[in-house]
Amino acid sequence: MLRSASQFWIVVLGMLAGAATAHGEDLSKGITDLAQVDVDYHVQGEYIGSIPLYGICRPIGLQVVALGEGKFSALIYRGGLPGNGFDGSPRLKLVGSWADNRVILGGEDLVIYLQPGYAAVVTNTAGQRLSCLQPVKRLSTTLGAKPPANAIVLFDGKNTDLLKNAKVTADGLLEIGCETINAYQNFTLHGEFRTPYMPLARGQARGNSGFYLQKRYEVQVLDSFGLDPQFNDCGSLYKFKAPDMNMSFPPLRWQTYDIDFSAPKFSADGQKIAKARITVRHNGVVIQDRLELENKTGGGSAEGPNPLPTLLQNHGNPVNYRNIWLIDHDRTETSWRQP
Repeated sequence: MLRSASQFWIVVLGMLAGAATAHGEDLSKGITDLAQVDVDYHVQGEYIGSIPLYGICRPIGLQVVALGEGKFSALIYRGGLPGNGFDGSPRLKLVGSWADNRVILGGEDLVIYLQPGYAAVVTNTAGQRLSCLQPVKRLSTTLGAKPPANAIVLFDGKNTDLLKNAKVTADGLLEIGCETINAYQNFTLHGEFRTPYMPLARGQARGNSGFYLQKRYEVQVLDSFGLDPQFNDCGSLYKFKAPDMNMSFPPLRWQTYDIDFSAPKFSADGQKIAKARITVRHNGVVIQDRLELENKTGGGSAEGPNPLPTLLQNHGNPVNYRNIWLIDHDRTETSWRQP
């Protein structure tokens, strides 16, 4: 029997160190099973607390990102984590690695010491202890949202009758590459996704997929945790507009999109007379607010008056989905069909 938290973590760290060596190949391909992650994964994550900044004790949030091979980057957010107090001011950036059985992050006249299962200790560069930050695991406010009575359930963990090319894992998760059998013009979509752990990958190679609405407009899915949001990161309208805030959770944590989409309108002679409009909530927070879309995004199909299916993009990374449902705002008894 283990008699203390420190004994427990000594055992865990030993097991995980072995896992890091045994599954190096999986780290590059993407890990979807928590039992297979390395020790770095358990340092990566979010922390909250307060520290003195510029002479005033302020609440902050910390996001730590595993970069593989024992290296890390981190961002400090004034006010709290994104969506939970962050005031929008410039972020403080830190970098670090393992040393003396702990991770040491440095930057902006601060040093942060991290060990799995413990609070993060914050000091100044002179070694004076300033604060401790507590690890947190946030959940989306819409995680597990139940479909209303008028919803069309696209995937409930078993039934894939309304999907084409659907593949389901042994534990009931939807894989990438499927699309809806029916096409929808104006709708509200709820979907839950989980990006794999790929610490050695960077950018578009790190947990890439997407909700391709009408096969024209991509709401990007990517492991963008702890990054400054770009126009091709998670929550972006791919290569068109970055999210207003990076609400990404760490990989292997379930996340949600709640999307309101209105298709563009065309005249009888095929001229576009109104742009598509979209609102995206990522983990319950609005990150795209009634955004007008100038055209299709990225490699999407050309715009047109005909609705097209919605696709879960296959970009070769093992992203999983669950609990997907849609409210069709144009639905009549004859506007959609059963397969």
